[in-house]
Amino acid sequence: MEETMARPDKAAAVAELTERFSSAGGAVLTEYRGLTVKALKELRRSLGEDATYAVSKNTLTAIAAKQAGVEGIDDLLVGPTAIAFIDGDPVVVAKGLRDFARNNPQLVVKGGVLDGKPLTPEEVRKLADLESREVLLAKAAGAMKGVLAQAVSLFAAPLSQAARAVAALEKAATENPSLIAGAGTPAAAPAAESATAESAEDTSEPSNEELDAAATVEEPAAAPAAQAATDAAPAADENTTVAADAAEDK
Repeated sequence: MEETMARPDKAAAVAELTERFSSAGGAVLTEYRGLTVKALKELRRSLGEDATYAVSKNTLTAIAAKQAGVEGIDDLLVGPTAIAFIDGDPVVVAKGLRDFARNNPQLVVKGGVLDGKPLTPEEVRKLADLESREVLLAKAAGAMKGVLAQAVSLFAAPLSQAARAVAALEKAATENPSLIAGAGTPAAAPAAESATAESAEDTSEPSNEELDAAATVEEPAAAPAAQAATDAAPAADENTTVAADAAEDK
C-alpha cells in the first residue's frame, strides 16, 4: 500500500521538476547541509521573484533533468541538494547565493546550468561579480540620455545665438527707429532722383531762349544756301545790264 502511494508522489515530483527545468532559464545546484529551516526561508526571500529555491532528491532530479533535456549536472547530484531555478536575472540569483553564503558558510554552490550550458562553481562566482541587467540598462539609458542632451545642446546653440541677435536688433530698433526707417533709403535715393529729373525733362515745355538757341545752332546748315543766293544776285544784275546795253545799240 505504501509503495503504491509512493509511486504517484514520485511521478508528480518528477513532473514538477521537469517543468521547472524546462521553463527556467537556468539552475544553480547547492548543498544545504546544516542550514536550518529558518535560514532556507530567508534565502528564498532574498532571491525573490528571480528564482525558486527547492530541495529535491538526487534520483528524481536526475530523471527530471533527463526528461527536460538538461545535461551536465549528473556529477553534481551528490549529497543533499537544493536547486535555485532561475526565473529572472541570473546575475541577481548568483549575487543572492554568494551574499547569503558569506553569512551562512553551510551553503555550498556545486555548479549549475545556464541557457543549456553547464556552469562550474567558479563560473557562478564570476557571474555574481557582473552587473545586473537592471544596472546595465540604467547605465545604457544614462549614456543615451547624455548623448541626446549633447545633441540637443549642439542644435540649440545656433538657435540661441540667432535669438540673441534678433533680440539685440529689436532692442536697437526700439531705441532708434531710424535704423529701420532709413535702412533702404540711401540705395533708392539716386534712382528716385534720376527718375524725377528724367520725368521733368520729358514733360516741361521749352522756353523762348531755348528755341532761339536751337535756331542759332541750326543756322550753319542753312548758311550755304543763302550764300549761294547772294552770289547769284550780281550775276543776274550783270546779265540785265548787258541786255540793256544791247537794246540801246539797236
